[in-house]
Amino acid sequence: MNFMLHSRLATDTTVLGDLPLCRVLLSKEALGPWLILVPRKNDLREIHHLDQSEQYQLINESSAVAALLENDYKADKINVGALGNLVPQLHVHHIARFENDVAWPGPVWGNTDGTLRSAELQLALAEELREELSALTGFVTIS
Repeated sequence: MNFMLHSRLATDTTVLGDLPLCRVLLSKEALGPWLILVPRKNDLREIHHLDQSEQYQLINESSAVAALLENDYKADKINVGALGNLVPQLHVHHIARFENDVAWPGPVWGNTDGTLRSAELQLALAEELREELSALTGFVTIS
């Protein structure tokens, strides 16, 4: 069965590429950068639904993405979370947070106005992130 990305994730993000386990998405919200990792396995809702080797792989990929955001964007904090209340498909948010962002110090959920990046800015950030992600083991660009 081919991997299917939840329609809300497809609408709210730009696909950057694939790591060995996860599809890497860039949120269109004008906060961040805000990356989302989605294991390319259908019908997953929770991290513990992955087998043990896939859980380790997810943690490795998540750690690499968090380090990239921290180092390349000099974020004050990296928020990592797998909520899934609105989108049941397992996905893990990685949000670069800054002391001057609109939601600081609170969580982003419910504390932003939902402003989206312009198409031009989204494309530019997507290209920048694809280049940075290409340094990670196993990353394959999807454009």
